[in-house]
Amino acid sequence: MSALVLAAVLAATPVTLEDARARSRENVQALTALLQVSSAEQDVRIARSSLLPQLGFGVEANASYAGPRLAYNVTEVAPGVFEQTEGETTANTATGFNLGLTLSQLVYDRAVWARLSQSGAQLEAQRGEALEQQDTSELEGIQRFYTLFRTQATIQVLEANVRRSEEQLERARALFQAGRVGKAEELSAQVNLGNDRLAVVARQSQLATDQARLATWLAMPGAEAVEAVDPGVLGQLPAPAPSLEQVLQEARTRRPLLAALRQRLRAAELQESIANAGYLPRVSLQGRFSRSGSTPGVVFSSLRRQNSASGGISLSWDLFNGFSTQAQTRRAEYQSRVAELNLQQNERELEGAVRQAHVTLQAQITSTELAEANRKAAADALTLAEERFNAGVSSTLEVRDAQLKLTQAELTLLENRINVEIARFGLMRAMGTLAPGEAK
Repeated sequence: MSALVLAAVLAATPVTLEDARARSRENVQALTALLQVSSAEQDVRIARSSLLPQLGFGVEANASYAGPRLAYNVTEVAPGVFEQTEGETTANTATGFNLGLTLSQLVYDRAVWARLSQSGAQLEAQRGEALEQQDTSELEGIQRFYTLFRTQATIQVLEANVRRSEEQLERARALFQAGRVGKAEELSAQVNLGNDRLAVVARQSQLATDQARLATWLAMPGAEAVEAVDPGVLGQLPAPAPSLEQVLQEARTRRPLLAALRQRLRAAELQESIANAGYLPRVSLQGRFSRSGSTPGVVFSSLRRQNSASGGISLSWDLFNGFSTQAQTRRAEYQSRVAELNLQQNERELEGAVRQAHVTLQAQITSTELAEANRKAAADALTLAEERFNAGVSSTLEVRDAQLKLTQAELTLLENRINVEIARFGLMRAMGTLAPGEAK
């Protein structure tokens, strides 16, 4: 490993695959979705509040003033004889104080009960969408983790190629000093070594880019260097893909998106019930207790006087409102049909996405098997070329060709092996099994 790469690795913060998965489920996008769930929970409380008793308290103070004015007064001027006389009244001021409690209780309103059920369905839909976002965030974190790990592993493959070029240069120099090859072989090996070192340095920019993308996604400082800890997959054969029937069944039952869309359909159907409630009466109970008087002392002194109470039951029924209820019902039916069509389309698209992810995983597994066979053949070819060069029957060009083919075969194997893991997690994402411990 070069000094530049070694320094970068030593200064980097290690991040395991499990760390990346856990942190991704708590990044900004996932937390925003959880806040939407909390908001939906408050909507349920708001909808429930209409079904609970409503108690209000009020205190009122008022004053009135009437100024002097002309008025006609009826006076008795003789027994049985009355006469209207015009005169001026004096100004007067009146005050009043009132304290009251009002209690009301809804007895029956179909729309209120339907709204409560609808808010519950919307809450469950929001929870499903939050899980969907967490899965999306986790898959993105997994992809960024493996992208960084692939770049790190690529640099290691290129550094191994540098070491092979150094060994080839030493062999060419020794054979030249022994008079068995010309100076051109040594110079060619030296140029090849320089090119291989340049290839390692060129990867540093990509390494920094991949580090920043992973760090920012995990809510870490963007300037912080991170290192993807080897998840241990390169030395293992990829596990076979599950059957298509199995993954389709898992997706139908566990994918959060479908659960959320089913709840959205239920909420739309409950909107029909809310609209139909306009055809039904509403019943409620009301009670009021109050104390009133002309001065605060009268109101707050003796509890025996100044009391009044009232209560009653009310029924209201909109017999005709200009066909508004009928229009709202029709509109709710249309929205319910839209939600149903949306669910059906997403179910079809999900099946297609699951099948595509399943085929992709199978193809990557096959490609990895072929890439492993190519790597073994390339390694054998390089061994043969080096033996021929040491025997003086070939040139550095032949060794270089075998060396480049081995490096390319190793990089191809690395690419395909990591793609297998990304495809496997992509299939799990399509199935809804990235977080198997959570109810979907």
